[in-house]
Amino acid sequence: MQIQSCSPFFHKQYWVSYNPLVSEAARLLGPPARFEASKLKVIYMGEDLNKYSGIIPRTYILSHCDFTANLTLTISDVINLDQLNGWYSKDDVVAEWKKVNDQMCLHVHCFVSGPNPLLDLAAEFRYHIFSKELPLVLKAVLHGDSVLFGEHPELLNALVRVYFHSSLRKYNRTECWGALKNAAEGRQGDQTQGLFSGSEDGLKQKWRRPESIIQALFAFLL
Repeated sequence: MQIQSCSPFFHKQYWVSYNPLVSEAARLLGPPARFEASKLKVIYMGEDLNKYSGIIPRTYILSHCDFTANLTLTISDVINLDQLNGWYSKDDVVAEWKKVNDQMCLHVHCFVSGPNPLLDLAAEFRYHIFSKELPLVLKAVLHGDSVLFGEHPELLNALVRVYFHSSLRKYNRTECWGALKNAAEGRQGDQTQGLFSGSEDGLKQKWRRPESIIQALFAFLL
């Protein structure tokens, strides 16, 4: 199977202006988390799903514990709506396999902001964090669903499309991260490089803007 390429539609959505102060706040939290298999718990929802290697339908919900850094990957043939209750107040990531133009794609969904207006203040911060930690999410899927990838190694070349859901138009966007095997290593992460860059003068100017200061403080307290 050949590696699929991203369409221009997805590439165009990368070029969006960002607040250097907020991206710096995300950067100060440290480098992307390293995947540790010992911290991943896999839950199969559905009879014999752990032995089932069919691609569609197949969905994932990845949740994490802020205190222990433990991850829980739920694999199912449907999206568990009960588990997604209150999704807008959590950091869970949802993914599902879809066939687009006869090609398999992994669609990943991240909730950035809304309907709570307070989350809009931290929308950019959450966008940066999701972007930074996406390789960890994909590695958890690759490791946790090894049965599927053992039966269908061609899925490593499937495109990863990330849907950021937000009540703000700027962050309600779709990005193509390239082939799964590359996205899991961050090799197609050009969209996150540069988000953490900004001139020193630019940062100083941002600090003079009250809305930027409030946004950064709220992001840290969230």
